[in-house]
Amino acid sequence: MNFIIAVDGPAASGKGTVAGALARHYGLPYLDTGLLYRAVGVHAQAAGGLDEATAAAVAQDLNAALLDHPKARTREAGEWASRVAAHPTVRAALLDYQHQFAGQHGGAVLDGRDIGTVIAPQAPAKLFVTATPEVRASRRWKQLIEQGEQVSYDDMLADILCRDERDRGRSTAPLVRAADAALLDTSEVTIELAFREARRLVEEALGR
Repeated sequence: MNFIIAVDGPAASGKGTVAGALARHYGLPYLDTGLLYRAVGVHAQAAGGLDEATAAAVAQDLNAALLDHPKARTREAGEWASRVAAHPTVRAALLDYQHQFAGQHGGAVLDGRDIGTVIAPQAPAKLFVTATPEVRASRRWKQLIEQGEQVSYDDMLADILCRDERDRGRSTAPLVRAADAALLDTSEVTIELAFREARRLVEEALGR
């Protein structure tokens, strides 16, 4: 059995921080699958737009070199990622990349929105990381301000709510907690406490 840890959750819930810490702790390779969609969004926008045909063409040719783009962590890229992720052909094009990463010898840690339900439903350890929309908006707002972007908290909260609705409402692989995923609410805990609880939940899942 491959040691796969699937970490899902909405934007700015802390899933990336938790997943990265778990990967370092267990010595496993880590994939932020959201970065795949951000990269597709950035390169599709540059290629002419976020329509399904353009985005799917980019997704089919995506490689590791394209993931390292300076705009991938911007507010715009997050919006573009959410929009291209709603295209079924884009998700299909990126499916093999994620399956191969999850299936590598020894296991892996992946975070995203459909890891435990679509990408690695066989994962022995699954977490669904969440936080209130207000906390998530505050986190993302502070992150963007530190990056030098100008955005108001109210606009950031509106973005978060819009992304939540789009992610949960799409017809293909919507954001949903897997039936066997442990819930981790990070609204009122530090990064260290969130990691400790995540590690406890993983160990508990493996013990079963």
